[in-house]
Amino acid sequence: MTSTQTRPTVSAPPTEPAEPPARPVRVLSFRQNLSRWDLKLSPYLYISPFFIMFAIVGLFPIGYTAVISLMDWDLVRNSGEFIGFDQYVWILQNPQFWTALRNTFSIFLLSSVPQLVAAVFIAAMLDRNIRAKTFWRMSVLVPFVIAPVAVALIFSNMFGDNHGLVNGILTDLGLPAVPWHKDPFWSHVAIATMVNFRWTGYNTLILLAAMQAIPRDYYEAATVDGAGAFRQFLSITLPSLKATLIFVIITSTIGGLQIFDEPRMFDNTGEGGPAQQWLTITLFLYNIGWGEWNFGRAAALAWILFLIIVLIGLINLAVTRSLVRGEGSRNPNSGRKKKGVRA
Repeated sequence: MTSTQTRPTVSAPPTEPAEPPARPVRVLSFRQNLSRWDLKLSPYLYISPFFIMFAIVGLFPIGYTAVISLMDWDLVRNSGEFIGFDQYVWILQNPQFWTALRNTFSIFLLSSVPQLVAAVFIAAMLDRNIRAKTFWRMSVLVPFVIAPVAVALIFSNMFGDNHGLVNGILTDLGLPAVPWHKDPFWSHVAIATMVNFRWTGYNTLILLAAMQAIPRDYYEAATVDGAGAFRQFLSITLPSLKATLIFVIITSTIGGLQIFDEPRMFDNTGEGGPAQQWLTITLFLYNIGWGEWNFGRAAALAWILFLIIVLIGLINLAVTRSLVRGEGSRNPNSGRKKKGVRA
């Protein structure tokens, strides 16, 4: 009886794949290298003039002002003695600073709130199908083109206490004359009127551009549903202008806290009134720097104003994030967890 034995089969060792042939090194010509670097560096070269100019006329003056604010600076000798934060302490202990701060915020509120309301209303009117739309849209920008000094001189004469145009009209109507240059509130109203006259048209065009970007299908659908013009404005226009309104508010805040031309030209003295009833921070800064020739204190006051603007800007940024949170399209299934499928 014979037994058959099976021998184990020995597999051949795996053969390694053949290495691909080495590619020849391609040497680029000088023109090809130049074109390659041009594609990489040209975008940065196009935007570099802005950053260079900003570094020269923006960052350097800010840093240089910070150094001067810590010194008792002599402009003639272009040198000074380091005294630390004494300039900041002097300004914060000066009652004129708090008066100027209160006047600045008062004029800012009296100008920004009516200015924003008027800009939204005028933009809504210009967004409708009216005759000579191009003419009216160009007309709202004319006050912005006029020089601020000219606007301030014209309005300061219009709001004159004795021979002003506004008081002349009020007395003709049997109303008492308003002490524009004596009463703090009415002086703030007069200065705020100058600011509103100059900047309302500028903000109107920004809001008008945002209104024209709203799809007209929304208004057509609302008209079919029976919504009137006022209802469409509240339900479609205002919610769509949220981001633009925030931008206008932030820029108006920054510009309102730096108001100078209007209070400077409201009277002949430029001191902010006999009782400093319309003295602003920038006007106070000007009087310290060029009136008292104390540029160390003026630089310290400029930095305090800068910090105030940054603080209000951060508050506006927080409000902006809270208002625009949740805007845009959102996938309804994005928050759900996907379950795996078992075979």
